[in-house]
Amino acid sequence: MELRPLRYLIAIADEGNLGRAAATLFVSQPALSYALRKLEDELGVRLFDRHAGGVTPTAAGRDVIAEARRTVRQAERVTAAAERHRAGRTGVLRLGFEATGAGELTTRARAEFARLHPDVRVRPKRFDWSGEADALREGRVDVAFVWLPADLTGLHAEIVHTEPRVVGCAATHRLAGREGVSVAELGDEPLMWTERAPRAWVDWWAINPRPDGRAPRWGPTNDNVEEMLEQVADGAAICFAPASMAHYYTRPDLTWIPLVDADPLQVALAWPEDAATPLVRAFAEVVRSLVP
Repeated sequence: MELRPLRYLIAIADEGNLGRAAATLFVSQPALSYALRKLEDELGVRLFDRHAGGVTPTAAGRDVIAEARRTVRQAERVTAAAERHRAGRTGVLRLGFEATGAGELTTRARAEFARLHPDVRVRPKRFDWSGEADALREGRVDVAFVWLPADLTGLHAEIVHTEPRVVGCAATHRLAGREGVSVAELGDEPLMWTERAPRAWVDWWAINPRPDGRAPRWGPTNDNVEEMLEQVADGAAICFAPASMAHYYTRPDLTWIPLVDADPLQVALAWPEDAATPLVRAFAEVVRSLVP
């Protein structure tokens, strides 16, 4: 069995609609429908029930889709294992990070590593909310700055950076111009959040529950930092972020205010426990040398 039909199957399940899945896969809808029918014939079971709104997995479909996801992930690990060895031969270090990474430490570490290892190319790869740890386990990057809290299973990790948190809001917001704000003062403000990250990560960033025991007022969701900031700038909600975001994401329709009573963000440098290559160890030494 080829992987392509399994990727098609996963896309159909994720979108719940053949038309949207076809657009995501950059194939025609008739071609996707044909591929689905062919896969169902090959397996001898119906995978989806068709209805006016799209498609819904059958009981057999749910089981097959779960196995398809595992198979595709494992295939990606095979490719990633080969990529690690290719990168080692060609002098490439794949560095993962989220949004602002470890702030200025990220930039300084890359510059110092380049000075010490001029024949090695650092290939940066940014991930959306809480994606760095999974990327390490799946072999998509060699080393990463991981925002905590995170699932560090199978990873070596050491905290290398800490920074306070800030509140982001529209430049016209009632809080704009404040020198600091407490969590209690934000009780009824809608807060940006994401469904892409684990709930523990979302709750930590949202400070949920609040000091008075209440839950935040949940605002719109977003899939990445750009979507978050667009909605904040439009006045739809506020957001919580590391202080470095005020430096790296400056724009005239946004303002950033120190959050005076929230636990700071901790950032770990992490890599798979069984994949500490010479380049990874060398990069870790550089980062350690720059940490106060």
